[in-house]
Amino acid sequence: MMEKTTSEDPACSPEETASESAKVPTAEPPGEVAVSESTGEEQVPKPQAPAPQAPAAPVTTKPAPPSEDVPSAPLLLTLEDVSNSSVTVSWEPPERLGRLGLQGYVLELCREGASEWVPVSARPMMVTQQTVRNLALGDKLLLRVSAVSSAGAGPPAMLDQPVHIRENIGKAHPGLQLPSPSQTPHLMEKLRPAEAPKIRVPRHLRQTYIRQGKPKPQATWTHNGHALDSQRVSVRTGDQDSILFIRSAQRSDSGRYELTVHVEGLEAKAAIDILVIEKPGPPSSIRLLDVWGCNAALQWTPPQDTGNTELLGYTVQKADKKTGQWFTVLERYHPTTCTISDLIIGNSYSFRVFSENLCGLSASATITKELAHIQKADIAAKPKGFIERDFSEAPSFTQPLADHTSTPGYSTQLFCSVRASPKPKIIWMKNKMEIQGNPKYRALSEQGVCTLEIRKPSPFDSGVYTCKAINVLGEASVDCRLEVKASATH
Repeated sequence: MMEKTTSEDPACSPEETASESAKVPTAEPPGEVAVSESTGEEQVPKPQAPAPQAPAAPVTTKPAPPSEDVPSAPLLLTLEDVSNSSVTVSWEPPERLGRLGLQGYVLELCREGASEWVPVSARPMMVTQQTVRNLALGDKLLLRVSAVSSAGAGPPAMLDQPVHIRENIGKAHPGLQLPSPSQTPHLMEKLRPAEAPKIRVPRHLRQTYIRQGKPKPQATWTHNGHALDSQRVSVRTGDQDSILFIRSAQRSDSGRYELTVHVEGLEAKAAIDILVIEKPGPPSSIRLLDVWGCNAALQWTPPQDTGNTELLGYTVQKADKKTGQWFTVLERYHPTTCTISDLIIGNSYSFRVFSENLCGLSASATITKELAHIQKADIAAKPKGFIERDFSEAPSFTQPLADHTSTPGYSTQLFCSVRASPKPKIIWMKNKMEIQGNPKYRALSEQGVCTLEIRKPSPFDSGVYTCKAINVLGEASVDCRLEVKASATH
């Protein structure tokens, strides 16, 4: 019997369900709790005498954890078995486990007419099936389960209808001898009706497995609606699973495999699609469409064999004839035409193209037959009329001489700058008389800067110094006064 968590219980309202599901039990409920780590079976706590209660502490409301931190509700909460003293339920993991990971599940029960949800276990358990024992005949219970992470409990999954604990064996008939207590479980097993088998497909692999039914189910496989080829495919079916083996898979093994399970006239089916793929073939042809400047245009046709799956694109490579080394230009390129740019002038190139699918690149590539020659462009220089500019200029001083005071015995220098075209002749004078050729003076002229060095001057060298610049367009001169005097003595 499979239950869905859609209905609301009048005694345990949805508001109470939401508030209770956010609580993770941190201490055992009153009474004794028996925990089975291997099977996930729990026992309902036995009532004890009420203990004196301390004054209620002020209630503080913690902010709800972010929705992405807590897991979602468990899936397919199912009532597996009901006896006169126990209930067994199972469920599937939630779709979203939360960013902080799953710590386990908390199963809770609420007796009909009560308003409090009681956790079955003292802590979250990492099981997807639990048995609640020590139940009383006549009890009607609501059951729900929540997934728990370190951020808190997610929303619960709850059975639609209350579970009624009642006697499964009818009253004794006059003259009928009742079985002994040791024979009761076997008799109950015989009286229990046959259960329909259930097939569940895990989300991560989408592979089919068989849920154990009573009695043992019969499993059969088909391929595209036909019986399996026993020489290529083998099947192993156990009590809880059915495994299909395909050794040395070929493309012909692709298709839909359907599993059918029969139990006493009841059946269930599940289908799995299998696609066998391999590397594609290379493009059928390739040709060089055009070469211009530093560019080359290519075109190719898709491969005849795509490897039994769609292509992810093409890889285009180029190789210089001089080196012969291949370099990738485009990867997972979908069109069948392209333009290769930035080729080197004077070189010749070959091009090749690979196909690619989920298995990788094709084992070989299609190569262009002709080379792409990147030629040097013929450029004819067309000189424009050049108008020569006349830069002739008469001398003019851009920096004049400055008056200067010097100490006897220490060489001193006079500076000025002149501009002229053609280059002017520089003449230095002292007191209107040329000093050219005098070893006491050294005159320099470099890039328009004129320098006169006076070596170890004496008071006799004091006077007015003149720098004159002369060319064919004119002349110019500048003056300064030099005073050579001894320093004052104390």
